[in-house]
Amino acid sequence: MAGALGGVLSWAVFSHFPKAPSGPQLPPGGVASAIQASGWKSWEVLFLIEGFTTMIVALVGFFWLPHSADTAWFFRPQERVWAEQRIRLDRDNVTPTQKRRASLALARSITEDEDAHAHPFATENEGEEAHNQLLASHDRADSNALRRKLSTISTMSVTADAGLTRHDILSAVLNYKIWHLLICNILSAIPATAFGVFLPLVIKQLSPSLNLTPAESNLLSAPPFAFGAAVLFIFTSWSDKSHQRLVPIFWGLGLLLIGLTMTVMVPISNYVLRYIALCILLSGSYIASPLTVAWLTNNTPEPGKRAILLGVNGWGNLAGVFSALLFTPADEATAYVRPFLVTLICVLAAFVGFIAFWVLLVRENKWREDVVATWTEEEREREELMGDVPTAMSSARAGLAHRVGLTKLLARVGYEEARRGDEKLTFRYGM
Repeated sequence: MAGALGGVLSWAVFSHFPKAPSGPQLPPGGVASAIQASGWKSWEVLFLIEGFTTMIVALVGFFWLPHSADTAWFFRPQERVWAEQRIRLDRDNVTPTQKRRASLALARSITEDEDAHAHPFATENEGEEAHNQLLASHDRADSNALRRKLSTISTMSVTADAGLTRHDILSAVLNYKIWHLLICNILSAIPATAFGVFLPLVIKQLSPSLNLTPAESNLLSAPPFAFGAAVLFIFTSWSDKSHQRLVPIFWGLGLLLIGLTMTVMVPISNYVLRYIALCILLSGSYIASPLTVAWLTNNTPEPGKRAILLGVNGWGNLAGVFSALLFTPADEATAYVRPFLVTLICVLAAFVGFIAFWVLLVRENKWREDVVATWTEEEREREELMGDVPTAMSSARAGLAHRVGLTKLLARVGYEEARRGDEKLTFRYGM
């Protein structure tokens, strides 16, 4: 949306403010100095508007936004509890059906002493129906398991600042998954970072016969960004409802590859089809990065470790450095075909990387299933509560624990060092 609105804003500024000539059109020195000395130039006005607006909104947000969900000033006390519980359920990777039952159970517990119309937690008759479902005999096992899990959750806010520990730092930095995702993120983000800056220049070179002005090029950059925003909303809604992250990423990268391939293959003379290709390209450019952040958030229960992982993943903005090296003035004459081709190769590599990541997660979850299958119910509950299990059961299990790189054994007889968050062998990574 920022790209679409920015294109319209740039068109308005470039249309109403004088601009100093540059490049080959630069007149002799005396005339150039006179032009530059007269009034505001378009790029100066644009920088001031966007820069000051950004800083004002940031300062207001610093004081206006709540520190955590349970301190949100725009929530009532019951709604704060509700928000915290939704976040916990999301991070526990429970199924949508289980999440709905647990949410309705929480709603009933919150509203049991108040009138039903005072709280937006359940629609008419839904609470009674869910209550009957919750107590149904075939759902009793799942309900008991959920209540047992919810009863062990800390009362501390899951969105509050819990600080950092040495374990948080080491477990995040030594986590191979974040480095794998970082490489994929950089490669897949090159189009988004490149066209956030260079799209008006690319559009200007769609057809020399059009002879587009800078204002017109900026205005024509708005529709592709609008397509990208609309498709991103559709994909993230799909991801939210299906509780999937990687599959929407695959489809988004596929859409991006189609747009890039069309842009490379379509002749420069066919500017209409190339413009459509840019709209398709932008539609798939913004899907991978936010869903990667969503995957990390959902699959890292520990707040400190999660903060570091998200910070490392933020290095994906290095894609902007590579895109600046790709789209150079030397490629302007060829309508940037070479940068498009290199970008296509990078996105294809990211696609393969995300598939490899999906395979790694499937294997990791399968291995954990095999390990936990040998445990008793008491051992599973202890690991969920304390993060450790008895180590005297077998040397094979100790070898498996060492293989996953989660912890070291304190002794042959006793308990393993406590595992946390996604390090627990009872934890399953979401897809």
